[in-house]
Amino acid sequence: MSYTLRTAEQAAQATIVEEWGSLNWLASKPIGNAEGVTLGHVIVHPGCANPRHLHHASEEVLYLLRGRLEHTMGSDQVILEAGDTLVVPAHLPHQAVNVGEVDAEMIVAYPTGLRDFVPVPQ
Repeated sequence: MSYTLRTAEQAAQATIVEEWGSLNWLASKPIGNAEGVTLGHVIVHPGCANPRHLHHASEEVLYLLRGRLEHTMGSDQVILEAGDTLVVPAHLPHQAVNVGEVDAEMIVAYPTGLRDFVPVPQ
């Protein structure tokens, strides 16, 4: 049996910076350290939103570490506070908007090593 370690330095070097925040993929098949799961750390800046999107391959689990998000799923909206967990079903368009005053910081997980991302027009 073998294991894979991805250090904080390796993860930081792979951070994807966007105008709205950042994505840091910690584990996935494309990274080469996980076959059946994708794990990421996402930051959304105050007043900003990630792109509206969906995932055909799997549901998405979000755990909000810090901040306040308004998450829209289809036509429904929910406010997430630090410590809240949200499960978004596969195929459902969704988007997070930071409605707080600090960076919203979350962990996202998918039960597949190959996360798909499909942009959805507003």
